[in-house]
Amino acid sequence: MNLLYRLALGSLFLTVAGVAFAHEGAGLAGGFASGFMHPILGWDHVAAMVAVGLWGAFLGRPAIFVLPIVFPMVMAVGGALGVAGVPIPAVETGIAASAVVLGAMVAIAARPSIWVAAVIVGAFAVFHGHAHGTELPQSANALSYSLGFVIATGLLHLLGIGFGLLVRWPMGKVAVQASGGIIALAGVGFLSGAL
Repeated sequence: MNLLYRLALGSLFLTVAGVAFAHEGAGLAGGFASGFMHPILGWDHVAAMVAVGLWGAFLGRPAIFVLPIVFPMVMAVGGALGVAGVPIPAVETGIAASAVVLGAMVAIAARPSIWVAAVIVGAFAVFHGHAHGTELPQSANALSYSLGFVIATGLLHLLGIGFGLLVRWPMGKVAVQASGGIIALAGVGFLSGAL
């Protein structure tokens, strides 16, 4: 819990630090701070990123490390496709579906092989990355913006992992699976808005 507290406090400080750059325009309008805030301000992104961490923690080793690494790596590829203007159909639907599927994987305690879990996570990461890439502000430094959204994604994964470690105890396992169910239900709401 101490790690979780530190992550939450650090995220808060990073969020507040972005306000200090507001007078610069370019820093907040399209640099690191803008990229960092993009996943945090989108509830559909938050739900999916936390679900990746939860599922990784639920599956244990090596998934607890593999899934939170696969997601941002593949997300960066999706982001590059978005910046390059390569169209991907139904991006918002894919993002909403990621919350449904990833939340459901946690809720039903799905335990596929590591490569199947990585493919599922990676497939959804493409949609999230593409959305970040296409929403890159014109004034943005693409590298700085991308670094921001990858770091924010990692922090959201860590938040999910931190809570997901409760699976070590019987009541914790119930709480983690219930959280997966809540994420899946939120995803249904996101999906209805995306269709």
